Amino acid sequence: MTAPIGLLGGTFDPIHIAHLRTAIQAREQLGLSEVRLMPNHIPPHRATPDSAPEHRLAMTRLAAAATPGLTVDQRELNRITPSYTVDTLIELRAELGPSRPLCFIMGMDSLCSLDKWHRWQELLDYAHLVVSHRPGWTPELNPTLAALYNNHGTQDREALHLVSGGHIFLLDNPELEVSSTQIRDYIRRGNNPQYLLPDAVANYIRQQGLYSGSMV
Repeated sequence: MTAPIGLLGGTFDPIHIAHLRTAIQAREQLGLSEVRLMPNHIPPHRATPDSAPEHRLAMTRLAAAATPGLTVDQRELNRITPSYTVDTLIELRAELGPSRPLCFIMGMDSLCSLDKWHRWQELLDYAHLVVSHRPGWTPELNPTLAALYNNHGTQDREALHLVSGGHIFLLDNPELEVSSTQIRDYIRRGNNPQYLLPDAVANYIRQQGLYSGSMV
């Protein structure tokens, strides 16, 4: 039985400890072979990133290099169109074949708005959805998404290894109150974001003068 591959996407502007802890938690709890960090070029659900794609890719690579089991997949940065998850999953499925399990990792906020995603009904055809959430917290899903979870939800970790996709798994993951927006604001104000992101990423931001500020 081949271990699933985890996928964690985002703007990573910059990548920080909450992103990385989610990736590590998913890999350890679910027995994933790796988690691929996937910075996107044109996010369809949020504003254009502050920093250029090459900077966000460099920061993501620096973060992954310091953490065993994390790798970087830059396919979404290579696109000139919005980074729709379904397109990425279709590409990966074509590359990896029909049987390799894929676990697409998202936050609970993403699950609660999933029915607004491009071709969202097809996502489970290509992967499992692993939803990071606070332990003991029950999501408030609209009727459409509640029905989706009732049909596809599982808390059996082994089920994610047995088939290539089709399940929704709620991953207990204590939330860190850290955001890229918060970090960018710290840097613009000249404050020190140490311990909110890897040292190598902080050094890169300083060296490149990103986010219109300098760190103390």
